[in-house]
Amino acid sequence: MQKLTAATPRYLNEFDATMQMIQGKWKIMILYELAETGSRRFADLQHHIQDVSHKTLTSQLRELEHDGLIDRHDFKTAQPHVEYRLTDKGESLIPVLDAICDWGDTHVDTELVARSLCDE
Repeated sequence: MQKLTAATPRYLNEFDATMQMIQGKWKIMILYELAETGSRRFADLQHHIQDVSHKTLTSQLRELEHDGLIDRHDFKTAQPHVEYRLTDKGESLIPVLDAICDWGDTHVDTELVARSLCDE
């Protein structure tokens, strides 16, 4: 059981807690990109999620990692790099992400969509 402190977030209910974990302009895009590819380096995520700033992507990745939805793996090799991937907890969101894509396919006018993640 987690020890509660003044800094421990409080939620109204499970829905509120879930929304706090996935809300943010880029979090769903990050989760979807990792669900589709398995793992990505920071630069790859930034390239595939257009318009996200370095600072914002860093912040969103840290929050997703803190909430246990993604893992950050630091490769300490001759050419060090970091990769991100979904945890089991993060992978459990894949059906939700798929449902969001299905809903969009049904209800969003395709002429309004410049690029569809769901079709990649």
